[in-house]
Order: sequence, then structure tokens, then C-alpha cells
Amino acid sequence: MPAGRYVEAVTDADLTLAPGESLALVGESGCGKSVLASALLGLLPGNAETAGSARLADGLDLLAADERTLARTVRGRRVGLVPQSPAAHLTPVRTVRAHLEETVRELADPAPAPHGPGRAAPRGRVRRAALRAAAEAAAARAAFPATHLDRHPHELSGGLAQRAATALALVGDAPLLLADEPTTGLDRDLVERTADELRAHTRADGRALLMITHDLAAAERIADTVAVMYAGRIVEITPAADFFGGPGPRHPYARGLLDALPERAFAPVPGAPPELGALPPGCAFAARCAAADPLCRTRRPTLTEGVACHHA
Repeated sequence: MPAGRYVEAVTDADLTLAPGESLALVGESGCGKSVLASALLGLLPGNAETAGSARLADGLDLLAADERTLARTVRGRRVGLVPQSPAAHLTPVRTVRAHLEETVRELADPAPAPHGPGRAAPRGRVRRAALRAAAEAAAARAAFPATHLDRHPHELSGGLAQRAATALALVGDAPLLLADEPTTGLDRDLVERTADELRAHTRADGRALLMITHDLAAAERIADTVAVMYAGRIVEITPAADFFGGPGPRHPYARGLLDALPERAFAPVPGAPPELGALPPGCAFAARCAAADPLCRTRRPTLTEGVACHHA
């Protein structure tokens, strides 16, 4: 974008997650989902600005925390991340076992140094046997086969790379997991298995799970609650049982996402999302909505009773 131009990538996002609850944040690519996850972990570019608050159960405001606090007490310890394209986040010259052991060692240190370019990974005092056992236990929790622990990332299938990334996120027993497009690039059987495993970890360990995805089939298997994002705003938030069954979604965009599924109408939402830097004065979805009227084009709807639509 031109120098000096600011774009609001996410606006008025208001979400609550309880222990043991899974929330799926869904929407088309570019709507702001991954920006929200990056903001929670302090991983936005240096010129990005945030406002508002994002509080953990113990009161820590993630948006107000400095880099030292995020690195020492948040990442891995209180918030675990399952990244998008996990193979790209694994060091190609290190084995899965080495990744896990390093993570165990780092999280065993009560005050690790912040991550940064040229900075060595901090080392806690963990005996070799205990380190190895902890790494193998983390792999087992993510159903990663022990026979593949000494393989490098390029030797793993997409599904195994995903499990390795999940194992790394589970090492620190973080009460909140962020899973950013965890099923991208996987075939349908692996999508279902990955979704089921993430849901099982959430339920069994009492973790809260925020899954960011455009895959509604995965969201249906894992989510207790569905939040739909469009053009940087939440346009609907509803129980998953109502979204995928029962009365169904109320926002026209959310209904369009469901209708685009092959097992439903297989009819894509017409048109394309607006640029975040050039949003219309009214409803951002009005240009793609068959039910839009002059009110929709001139006044932006607010999220009321779980939906942001003048005609819901």
C-alpha cells in the first residue's frame, strides 16, 4: 500500500472463549482472521497499531503486553500456536525430535530470553533422559509416530508436519490454543482427523481453542461456536449447532458460505470482497447481497443479538 496509508484490518472484534470451548473464526481469505491471531501474540509488523484489549483469564492484557512479557510468559506457556503451513515453520535441518526437545528445554527455563535474530535458544536445566521422555510424550499426545521423530521436515507428509506443529504447541500446556488454518493443504481424511484431534485436546485438557479457518467442514467437526468475519468485522456469531443445522446462519454472507459447500448448493458467493482501504459507507457486503436496499448501502449495521444485518 502507499506509504503513510493506514488500513483497519480488524475492527470491533468482540469474542469470548471459556475453558474447554472451541470457537471457529471463519471467512474468505483476506478478511482479517490471521491478523487477529497475530495481534494476540504480538506478531504483527512493527508499523502496525492495535487498540482495545485481549485479556487472558488471569487478567493479562495481550495487546498491552510488551515483547519481553510476551516472550517470557505468553508464547508457548499461556498461548500455544499451531501455525498455518506448519512445514514452513519447522527448521529444515533439524529433526522433529530436536524441535520438540528444544521447546521442552526452553519452556523448562522459568525466565527464557526473548526470541530474536542471532539470539540462541535459552536452555533450562533438564536432564537428558527427562528431555527425551518429554519430547516423546508431546509427540504421542499429538499422535505423531515415534518412528518418525528423527526425520527432518522435508521427509514428512502434510499430515505429519501438521501433527509435529500440534505437538510443539502442546508442550507448554498452554490454556489457550490458536490454530491458524490447521487443515490447509490436507486431504479430507486428514482434515477430519486433525479437527477431531484438536477438539479432543480442547475437551480433555480444558483448553480454549480459537481455530481460524475458511474450511467450514473442519469448523463443523470442531467448533462449539462459529464467528463469521467479513471485511475485518464480525458479522455473525452463533452456536455451531444453530449455524450448521437448526435455523442456520442469519447473515446473508454466512448463508452464502454454507451454500458454497459441495454437499449443499455448491453456489459460490457472487462478486469479491471490497478492499479494506476502500470500504463503502454502509454494509460492506451490500454490493454482493441480493437483499440489499438503500439503508444497507448508506448505514453500516452493528452486531446486535449475534448478527450485523439490517434485515436479519
